[in-house]
Amino acid sequence: MADFYQNGIITTLHNLSCRSYKDLERELEDFATKRPMGLILPSLFSELEGDALPKIIDLLSEVKYIGEIVIGLDRASLDQYKYALGFFSKLPQRHRVLWNDGPRLRQLDDELQALGVAPKEAGKGRNVWYCMGYTLASNRSESVALHDCDIVTYDKELLARLIYPVANPHYNYEFCKGYYSRVANGKMNGRVSRLLVTPLLRSFKSVIGYRDYLEYMDSFRYPLAGEFSFRIDVLKDIRIPSDWGLEIGVLSEMYRNYAHNRLCQVDIAHIYDHKHQDLSLHDETGGLSKMSIDITKALFRKLATQGETFTTETIRSLKATYYRIALDFIETYYNDAMMNGLKLDVHQEEKAVEMFASNIMKAGQHFLDNPMERPFIASWNRVISAMPDVLERLKDAVEKDNEEFGL
Repeated sequence: MADFYQNGIITTLHNLSCRSYKDLERELEDFATKRPMGLILPSLFSELEGDALPKIIDLLSEVKYIGEIVIGLDRASLDQYKYALGFFSKLPQRHRVLWNDGPRLRQLDDELQALGVAPKEAGKGRNVWYCMGYTLASNRSESVALHDCDIVTYDKELLARLIYPVANPHYNYEFCKGYYSRVANGKMNGRVSRLLVTPLLRSFKSVIGYRDYLEYMDSFRYPLAGEFSFRIDVLKDIRIPSDWGLEIGVLSEMYRNYAHNRLCQVDIAHIYDHKHQDLSLHDETGGLSKMSIDITKALFRKLATQGETFTTETIRSLKATYYRIALDFIETYYNDAMMNGLKLDVHQEEKAVEMFASNIMKAGQHFLDNPMERPFIASWNRVISAMPDVLERLKDAVEKDNEEFGL
């Protein structure tokens, strides 16, 4: 059971009483009559064949307060898209599957590319961005949740607690970030948050001094969680990265667009486990190695927009500071794990820290060498300005795909 302590500058909504799901559900069904709710599920086709997503869909089919579910489907052929339509057909809610690799959405994407406002690379960011666009086009939801499709410990309470803060008409939150303990099967997980993000934020504070943005980011208990919820207006002006910096980018955009008291984080799960990425010690183009580089670049870029100047010497100091702080964190986590009877391999932890330290240098050099890089996907407000009928065309393409091949 959590304590009630509030740290940092973002409101934390704890799980203090283990309130029953039925009780939460009754309230949410009442909220839904005043503030319709939706859900976005960014998915790879391979996740339809895994263990997690079938269970997630079975549980979602019992959720009455969600009115619309928008599913983004990546890496799917025509036959796989048809299979997906059948797979998701058990959902009683209105639902649409975006066939991101289909000819209709590809044609629209090509036109947006020509205008310079489309995502430049495939990935979760692009998938989420198109799902957000369809949600705006559909105009059926006022509060929207988003979560990953590989959560093997999923239950209905996770979604209920995630969307509650933005669905409750008595609250004024525009955005809510989910958090949870990354402990499962007797192990302490969450290496990128534990061993990269938190010590890196503390290192920035040490090297460049106090910044409100750094305090803000350090207030989130699990900044890399892929679960968040928002009011529909948030979708129009948010600019997100298309790479592994998605979660950091979303938090940075909320910092730019909203006052701190309009944002919160909520405890959504006692146990959380999902598909784990490889460390990829010798391949910086994949796994946790690429993730760490993308995340670090996102932090450099955000601080630069606030007037920070970085040099090679600054980056070297940051790397050295990070390395010392991260090693101290390993000892802290090891002691915590021991006291709780959990496993924590210090050797593997230190190998991860060594890789992250090296990747801080790589990310910093990339940032210095590419001053004109535009990593963010355009906001939907800008896209609408460039192509005024884009939402109607996006909606029409999705509806025609669903009608022609399944619904």
